[in-house]
Amino acid sequence: MIGIDVGGANLKVADDDGVHIHYCPLWSGAPLSDLLRQYTRGRDTQAAVVMSGELADCFENKLQGITFIVNAIREVFPAARFYGTDAAFHDRPVPELAAANWLASADFLQKTYPDAVLLDIGSTTADIIPLSRFSSLIGLSDLARLRKGYLVYTGMLRTPVTTILSSVNLDGIPTPVSTEYFATSADAHLVLGHITEKDYRCETPDHKEKTRNACLRRLARVVCADVEEIGETGARQIAEAFWDRQQALVCDAVHRVTDDSDASSVIVAGLGSTLFARACRGTDLAHVLGPASDALPAYAVREVAVWKGGT
Repeated sequence: MIGIDVGGANLKVADDDGVHIHYCPLWSGAPLSDLLRQYTRGRDTQAAVVMSGELADCFENKLQGITFIVNAIREVFPAARFYGTDAAFHDRPVPELAAANWLASADFLQKTYPDAVLLDIGSTTADIIPLSRFSSLIGLSDLARLRKGYLVYTGMLRTPVTTILSSVNLDGIPTPVSTEYFATSADAHLVLGHITEKDYRCETPDHKEKTRNACLRRLARVVCADVEEIGETGARQIAEAFWDRQQALVCDAVHRVTDDSDASSVIVAGLGSTLFARACRGTDLAHVLGPASDALPAYAVREVAVWKGGT
């Protein structure tokens, strides 16, 4: 059996060989079914699936996105079962399948870490989940999670820098930023050494290289400049200002949820687990789960399916 997490930008698969992550932007017609065929072990291969890609703007509404994903996966895995926000498995497109990947992770971890808050920060979002309140999480939509502070829309790779940064001090001079799509969180984190070029698993804003120099160039454009105008130091100051704001945004939300739920600890998964475990004073699940930490919902739904007989 394999576990599958279909996001809008990334496809994550957990199987007996480990975890596998593919850049798979649904909005540009990525070949979801074709990417999955390599994981078949015959037509009877079982698959447990979660998704969040139904929100991609190529779909008119969530149910259309859910239907597309279900059909694409069942083309490859006819017996696939889909985990929903009702904490149950389904075999057809239903509204409950929308954005249930975070709940599968909570379902998997709730007994091992009953008094913890889980922070799962990946390429695009930060899920903040009070595991002690699992029963109250059932049925929550992303809209409800945004309102509760359980979903913060910032991540390690795809967040446009100017969504959370309105100005930056360049050599002590307050400087407003341009709101053009010039640079992303991946550019900032690569320049600061938080990720490698291999970790930069998404398109760049200018569709050019993922090198440090290219990231510096994109960051300089955030203040309508070239690197030659503000120097590498200036471009790095933009990256540092972004990181200061991002870690405050995420960690403040984590601490609010921790206080509200009377949690005793914070555990952290996702591409940003090591970085944010340090920033938010939590435990890095990569030390426990290894690479599966970076594809937690795919790994979790596979385990939950075994426990619940979902496939």
